[in-house]
Amino acid sequence: MPKLIYLGLYRNKLIGQIPSSICNLRSLQVLQLSNNHLEGPIPKCVGNLSTSLNVLHLNANKLSGLIPSTFRKNCSIESINLNGNKLKGTLPQTIANCQGLRGIDIGGNEIRGAFPFWMETLPQLRTFILSSNKFNGTMLVTSNTEQPFPKLQVLDVSQNAFVGPLPDRYFKNFRGMINATENQIDEEAAYWFLIFMELKLTLKGLDQLLGRLLTTFTTIDLSSNRFSGSIPPSLGDLNSLRYLNLSHNTLIGHIPPSLGDMRLLESLDLSSNKLDGEIPNELARLTFIGKLNLSMNNLEGKIPQSTQLSTFGNESYVGNVGLCGFPLTRKCAGSDGKPFIPKGGEEDDDDEYGFIDGFGWRNVVLGYGCGFVVGIGIGYMVIRSGRPRWLVEFFFGVGYKYKTKKRRNRAAPTRRGT
Repeated sequence: MPKLIYLGLYRNKLIGQIPSSICNLRSLQVLQLSNNHLEGPIPKCVGNLSTSLNVLHLNANKLSGLIPSTFRKNCSIESINLNGNKLKGTLPQTIANCQGLRGIDIGGNEIRGAFPFWMETLPQLRTFILSSNKFNGTMLVTSNTEQPFPKLQVLDVSQNAFVGPLPDRYFKNFRGMINATENQIDEEAAYWFLIFMELKLTLKGLDQLLGRLLTTFTTIDLSSNRFSGSIPPSLGDLNSLRYLNLSHNTLIGHIPPSLGDMRLLESLDLSSNKLDGEIPNELARLTFIGKLNLSMNNLEGKIPQSTQLSTFGNESYVGNVGLCGFPLTRKCAGSDGKPFIPKGGEEDDDDEYGFIDGFGWRNVVLGYGCGFVVGIGIGYMVIRSGRPRWLVEFFFGVGYKYKTKKRRNRAAPTRRGT
């Protein structure tokens, strides 16, 4: 069938290998064999179809071996999805010949090597997913590219072994994540996003399959790596970013207040790092946020109060012993707004009942007991002696001493007569 343009056999139960005879389809524009049980290598000749092929989706199979490196200079491929296979080796640099590439997803494989900096020159790339592979090294490098990844909207490099600081240079140039409503994409790109791009991403803590990708969708996921250093304030410039996940790294320093400028942010996950300091009040400006996770850090001080932040439970802040205020049970006290942190031992139990500064329940009970005994003794002596007169008359009425004396005088003759 040499004139076949579209071949879609996805979501079936096909087994075996992809036959090399498929490369005889010289007019083929769309090849979708995803969600089957295909195995074995991808035919090398698939790269020869790159001059006619627009969509190459082989994801969710059991394919192994290497990614073909035969993509030609006049490559016309716009979408490559190889997610969820058993592919190994490195990402071939010949993919850079596909200057019209809009999205590539090779997540869930065993691809290794350094970050593919050579892809930052692709002018149309909007979706870039390398998650759950074996990439390593740093994402910082000296480059002559003035605007790397100029239209990128989705960057997911989670669950790899990247090290070093976060890629501040990229954050400053992700034009596709800044004023996205003002930079609407063309109709052709919108059609590609809605029809051909199928993504599996971790959103709001859950793995989700996106059958259709909205044109305004933006996300950065750098979680589960070995990134270190502080969070660059330049992240706040991405005012159209909707999902940000930097969890499970070794990031240090304070949470930059500039994150409050990302007014469209729906999910923020900074958990399992080494962040310290207070939660900036600027985060209260995130009125669209539906998922917040700051747990397992070294944060301290009072949690900012706002209509939106007040909806999150204790799980969003657990593991920060210095935090206080609603929704936590630990109250804030003192002019600095920081909590009283117990030092351990029996004093912890005292603090749980609201007694501080060394006055525990045992001391209070002992004080009450001693006071009761002393009070009974003093009371008996006052009543017996009738002194001081003003106190006796206050409690027992005016003339108490006179009446008592009179009763004594009456009793005296009786005793003598007896």
